[in-house]
Amino acid sequence: MTDLASRPIVATAELRRVYGEGETAVHALRGVSTAFPAGQFAAIMGPSGSGKSTLMHLLAGLDRPTAGSVVVDGSELANLDDKALTRLRRDRLGFVFQAYNLVPVLTAEENIRLPLTLAGRKPDQEWLDQLIEAVGLGDRLDHRPSELSGGQQQRVAVARALIHRPAVVFADEPTGNLDSHSSDEVLALLRQAADDFGQTVVMVTHDAHAASVADRIVVLNDGQVVHDGHGESTEGVLDLMKAVA
Repeated sequence: MTDLASRPIVATAELRRVYGEGETAVHALRGVSTAFPAGQFAAIMGPSGSGKSTLMHLLAGLDRPTAGSVVVDGSELANLDDKALTRLRRDRLGFVFQAYNLVPVLTAEENIRLPLTLAGRKPDQEWLDQLIEAVGLGDRLDHRPSELSGGQQQRVAVARALIHRPAVVFADEPTGNLDSHSSDEVLALLRQAADDFGQTVVMVTHDAHAASVADRIVVLNDGQVVHDGHGESTEGVLDLMKAVA
């Protein structure tokens, strides 16, 4: 690990998110402080309602905290207006969702290039070629999403998330809609992104096997971090979740 790897790409301090007011208020996050360094693949886990999706939405600037701070790639999100926040999300963040979220009328290659197209930038051809090779879709580039399997669509989504070399990729249940073979392919891609491309990856998942691929596992329960440690085997993750429950 270099000095760069110890610099957090994403960091939070005393992060709180409350929905509603008074007696009906829901405390989704209760003072979460954590940091994700460059090149790390981290999994965020927790039972339903633990706050893991809320945390990801705050880290990605998709929601604003009630209190506390989020710093992404050196920018304090609270200091950014909506326009600057949109620009940060477009230029510095990559997203992989459970539902793929590809544009149906675009080909696989056009979907991969989309973040750059929206930013008015041309892709680095060498990097584009490297990504296409990594996702193994060289013979599917002119196919539209409806002509691709779920696993292929999600691999396109991973390439799209990486094309503009973001500071961090957020993956929200990226294997939730996939069979085990396709799931393994997508997880291997995210693992390669961290190992070979130095990409920071933060993944929310409830799947013990998916979490076992990560370097680090952060477990939330009732809006608080109750475990933060090194990666585990699938069995280790299952034991961990049992202990939390």
